[in-house]
Amino acid sequence: MVVYDMPQQAERTIYSLTSRYQQGVTEDDYEVIIVENRSEHTLSADFVEGLPDNFSYHLRHESQPTPVHAANFGVRMSRRSHTAVLIDGARMVTPGVVKNLLRGHRMHRDSVVSVPGYHLGRQLQQRAVEHGYGVEQEAQLLTSVNWPEDGYALFDIACFSGSCAGGLFRAHSESNCISLPWHLWQELEGLDTRFDQVGGGLVNLDFYKRACELQGITHVVLVGEGTFHQFHGGVTTGGVERRARAALLEDFQDQYQSLRGGKFEPPESEPVFLGEIPPQLMRFLRVSSQEPSSAGVQQDAVPERPTVRLIGDT
Repeated sequence: MVVYDMPQQAERTIYSLTSRYQQGVTEDDYEVIIVENRSEHTLSADFVEGLPDNFSYHLRHESQPTPVHAANFGVRMSRRSHTAVLIDGARMVTPGVVKNLLRGHRMHRDSVVSVPGYHLGRQLQQRAVEHGYGVEQEAQLLTSVNWPEDGYALFDIACFSGSCAGGLFRAHSESNCISLPWHLWQELEGLDTRFDQVGGGLVNLDFYKRACELQGITHVVLVGEGTFHQFHGGVTTGGVERRARAALLEDFQDQYQSLRGGKFEPPESEPVFLGEIPPQLMRFLRVSSQEPSSAGVQQDAVPERPTVRLIGDT
């Protein structure tokens, strides 16, 4: 988990990864490696001192405006056979993520397991901020649904992220919690350090695409779980003027095209959908099952519907 200049949001994300919050696992089942790039606002010493035994914390100096090196550093620190990468420390997770990551990896030696993405709030944060949405409004939303006592209540105060705008059953652009075995991480050589733009540019999308399109892998999507982006004034979700944001995204696409030889497109895969379905997810399932015109999604912006395979407990 990579953290930069977001102590309040990172503390919530970290809590959502503890065994007090995660269901069906113990501290012995997993470790959490927190890598924080130094800023004016780091996690407090008291908070770090109180981390559970299966957590470790590493504060480092980063000379480039990107999380890429911190993410690769964290993976190298891992002592486990599989690694899940959260490149953005502002993304809280639901209580079944760790349990179902483990399930997904038991399905196949070469499983790549990903979690769909959401934004807290009623609309994408880069739009909501234009109407007064911010840290205080988000804190009120979390209080209104009794989080963290009810972890799945996050679905009640969220919308799909841009990377999942087509719904749960169409190709996603990225995952902010993607897990794979160590040998596949080595095959991919980690996150590509040539993505040196602010925030990493499209590095997370690039890694997700390369992982999901590896030959012979099984792509597992944890359909009943989610990552939830908290507002923190991020590179593309903070209070950036629309034209400036569009120019920044164009620069990201230009760099991707120069490195990969073509425009970014979501990965082509036929995912297995794994996990339990909490009641709070039903409105997202209904939208996801509609045709693009009915769901309010532009037809030409949505990839082809993949073959759907649903698997419950394994």
